[in-house]
Amino acid sequence: MCESHDHTGHHPAPAPDLRERLSRRGVLGAATGGLLVAAAQGLSLPSASASPATGARRASRITSGTTLVHADMHNHTLMSDGDGDPEGAFASMRSAGLDVAALTDHATVSDNLLGDALAGLLPPEYRQFGGLTRADWARTGRLADAADAPGAFTAIRGFEWSEPLLGHVNVWFSQEYTDVLEAKTMRTFYAWLRRQPDGYLGHGLFDGGADGIAGFNHPGREALRFADFAYDVRLRDRMVSMEIFNRRDDYLFEGWGEGKRSPLVACLGKGWRTGLTGVTDEHGTDWGHPEGKGRTGMWVTEHSRAGVREAMQARRFFATRSSGVRLDATMTIDGSTHRMGGVAPTAGGTARFTVDFAGGEEWEGRRLHVQVLRPGDRAPEVVDVHPFTVGPVVHLDVPLHRDQGSWVVLRIGDPEAANGTPGPEGHACNDFGVAYTSPWWLDPA
Repeated sequence: MCESHDHTGHHPAPAPDLRERLSRRGVLGAATGGLLVAAAQGLSLPSASASPATGARRASRITSGTTLVHADMHNHTLMSDGDGDPEGAFASMRSAGLDVAALTDHATVSDNLLGDALAGLLPPEYRQFGGLTRADWARTGRLADAADAPGAFTAIRGFEWSEPLLGHVNVWFSQEYTDVLEAKTMRTFYAWLRRQPDGYLGHGLFDGGADGIAGFNHPGREALRFADFAYDVRLRDRMVSMEIFNRRDDYLFEGWGEGKRSPLVACLGKGWRTGLTGVTDEHGTDWGHPEGKGRTGMWVTEHSRAGVREAMQARRFFATRSSGVRLDATMTIDGSTHRMGGVAPTAGGTARFTVDFAGGEEWEGRRLHVQVLRPGDRAPEVVDVHPFTVGPVVHLDVPLHRDQGSWVVLRIGDPEAANGTPGPEGHACNDFGVAYTSPWWLDPA
């Protein structure tokens, strides 16, 4: 059976279906000392000949030189706590209409010389607890290389550093990987990210991830929130993303009900310059197919690993939960125009935002809002709400001043539906989040 869906995305955040609620999920205890698992039969893999919705055209109406590709950069398999055979993952994602996909199994305690031996000797449940082994890491690379087809489909190897209290971080494009035995804290993990990959003896002994890029996953879900988004300026250019949509959830107000700050405010307030992504964080067997889970739209100069990496490092991407959506946006201020993810060398002024939003014929005529998000103490301040009808390019003028904060984000909201994770009473972003741009930054220096 396949999950029913609404390609318009015009609905409140739905409850997870039965398979998703029961799908195998690892809950790692302190010091990797505990695991609770619930298993269920996965859905059958859709046919590779399935015809996904085509959605909006891939060319922007407001910029040139790039093409839109649809991506999912966070997925799991039986090599950690997923249900699915990794041999079918990339084919499933390609058949679902994704152009870019990554496998990012959990790295927990098995990045060592005993990892493969233990995985072979202990019961299958150890795999979910132990995570990636050296053999798994090599296998992921082979699967990605076999599936990669420049110009048609980009397959990427990655891993998810998974510390049960601090949080989880994805790393892509690195030659090596690390786990929470080698990198136990944010400080030691950041040190690994800065270290060159050809360390002493290799194979996990003093190697590093300086050739990779990284992003914060489901921010705020784990109690310590990356040590309150501990900041290392040496990694600012390589910590490229923060998930704002993970599966069916909007993370803008994650933890608000427990008295915590918006992860967006906390992360960007520390100095990070992360773009915003949507991911499925898939643990089932139908990678890419369920509608309504997070996806990322990337504007690439070429459809290849190099092109994807360049777009990610430029923060030229957006988050959504509907397949086929196109979102491009520019900010013009002080006579210069900057795409999402850009840094404007200005102390402020009146900014003109130009927004190209589309999602195929079924979106035409829908009434949505552009919300302009700026820094706040605990939640983002919404300094403008601009109603629009999907169809024409949208323009809005907003005064921005650097002394009121360094960043600005545009959120596309649906006023007819509710945010499943609301923030302060009456906040404009308590509606259903359709998409987020990556931020712009004001930096007069």
